[in-house]
Amino acid sequence: MKERFYSLDVFRGLTVCLMILVNNPGDWDHIYAPLDHAKWTGCTPTDLVFPFFLFVVGNAMAFVIPRLREAGTPAFLRKVIQRSLLIFAIGLFLNWFPFVQWKDNSLVGKTWEHVRIFGVLQRIAVAYFFASLIIYFFKTKTAIIISIIILVGYWLLCYTLGANGDPYSITGWFGTSQVDIPVLGINHMYHGEGIPFDPEGIASSAAPVVQIIIGYLAGKFIREKGKTFEMVTQLFVAGAIMLFIGAFFGQFFPIAKKIWTSTFVIYTSGMALVILAVIIYFIELKNKRFWLDKFFNVFGKNPLFIFVLSGLLPRFLWLIRIPNGVSNGQPSYLNPLSWFYVHVCKPVLSNEYNSSLMYAICFIIFMWLIVFWMDKKKIYVKV
Repeated sequence: MKERFYSLDVFRGLTVCLMILVNNPGDWDHIYAPLDHAKWTGCTPTDLVFPFFLFVVGNAMAFVIPRLREAGTPAFLRKVIQRSLLIFAIGLFLNWFPFVQWKDNSLVGKTWEHVRIFGVLQRIAVAYFFASLIIYFFKTKTAIIISIIILVGYWLLCYTLGANGDPYSITGWFGTSQVDIPVLGINHMYHGEGIPFDPEGIASSAAPVVQIIIGYLAGKFIREKGKTFEMVTQLFVAGAIMLFIGAFFGQFFPIAKKIWTSTFVIYTSGMALVILAVIIYFIELKNKRFWLDKFFNVFGKNPLFIFVLSGLLPRFLWLIRIPNGVSNGQPSYLNPLSWFYVHVCKPVLSNEYNSSLMYAICFIIFMWLIVFWMDKKKIYVKV
């Protein structure tokens, strides 16, 4: 008889909720430090969101792979290829949407020549595809060996191909100049760092595969051991050991999300294991189901849908312009979301860091109401 782990839905929902929180501040210039990414090296709570996403993808695979094995290899390959392509396509659609943008008070088309090819969903799609193949076709021991080879190999590539004396910096990292720019082209890359640099580009795509494999191994261990104190203890200890290993080797290969270093994979996976063990302990073993678990649970049941919606909605609303006086001799406009921030959040809380956080919390509540309604209607969007 299969055991249902409610705590896995809660952990997944917590990750989705944190993602919405950090991606939707009222003002990007007023964000509390824990709600912002590390400038380059280091790891803030915000930096945990994406690796946790990959980790929970692996968790879910631990419960799905056995069924796919029963269906046979052709069915498995068809499912994995279709799902990977669909997730990648959705991510590309998000990058291009809404296909028009304001320029000189006119709506002009957003041409393909300047659309970013990679992004969060694209990285998930690529990592999911390769992790699925490794998990399906190789035994656990071999999958672990492959994971170690990937992490050590990526470290060696960064060190040997990077700039002498500075191989792990944004300008010294090998991936941009030697892989991403030649393959993707500058116009199809992220420019948020001030220079062409894609934190989800091709060169840093191997290490996230390991993140999913670790999530799978954790899910497989949980499923096999069941709801026992021994399972939770071993999960917690494994996480603590990985935290130590990641922090120790971070002295030599910095923990850096933006180039997804091997130490970043180990450290964040360790953190995921520790947090998941604590959640399982309280929810599954002690049956301490606080009201917050119900809040996070509904997010966890529709993670991809709410991720896409939280990205589509702001992009669509940005096209709507509300007159807001004159600035520097030119008409000024607000979109509905910025209007809400300026005319509701800021008057309520004069501290702009607090008002920016208030806006993000309001956005979370709005998203939660949608998935809560969907859960009541038993509507679950899956790919």
